[in-house]
Order: sequence, then structure tokens, then C-alpha cells
Amino acid sequence: MEVQGLIKEIFDTKQYGNNGFQKRQVVITTQEQYPQPLIIDFIQDKTGLLDAFQKGELVNISINLRGREWTSPQGEVKYFVSIQGWRIQRVNEQPNTGNTPPPEDFEPLQSGNFGTDDEDDDLPF
Repeated sequence: MEVQGLIKEIFDTKQYGNNGFQKRQVVITTQEQYPQPLIIDFIQDKTGLLDAFQKGELVNISINLRGREWTSPQGEVKYFVSIQGWRIQRVNEQPNTGNTPPPEDFEPLQSGNFGTDDEDDDLPF
């Protein structure tokens, strides 16, 4: 799955427990009729992916939805959902339209009668 939005906040990497578990979160605001603020977790080696990004950038984030079941000491069962990111890319706001200037060493063809000499032409058209 993918989600697209503007980066609203990027938090610092935090470590949890004694085993070195790392998590870093980013908040994006979706660009739809009813914008939604979504908090997305990047964990372990994926935390560094956020280093190259800053607030205000429009991004696509590849995500997985994660669910957990938890039973309280009183026996009440609760369910939690988190969004886990595993790839983030900037959205190209100006797509390539093919109207790029030619390279400096470009030489246009000279007008003339190309292929009309008395050459052997075995093409069917």
C-alpha cells in the first residue's frame, strides 16, 4: 500500500527496552477532500530513511498495516492498529513532459533526400 501527503512533523529516533529496538515517527497530512493527519512508524534500520526529508515536502510512503490484540489485567481485550513505513519518496511535482532542451552537442539533421539514392532498399515500406 501507499499513502501520499505533506510532511507535518518528523520526530527523533527513540530506543525502547534493553534490546535496542528503535522507532522514528513521521506525521503526514493527506491531500484529499477531508485531509487526515497520519502518524507513520519507521522501525529499526528504516529510521534513517527519514534523514533526507523535511517538513513541507510532498511524499509517497509505502506502508504496511499492523494490528495487535492486548488483554488488560482486568481481562478486557483491546485492539490496536499502527501504520509502518518501509519506503519514502518525494513526489515529483513537475513531471517530465518531454520538453527538455537538447544536449549541447546535439546537431540537427540537415534537410535533404535521405534514402532516395539508388541504394538497395529491402525494407517493405
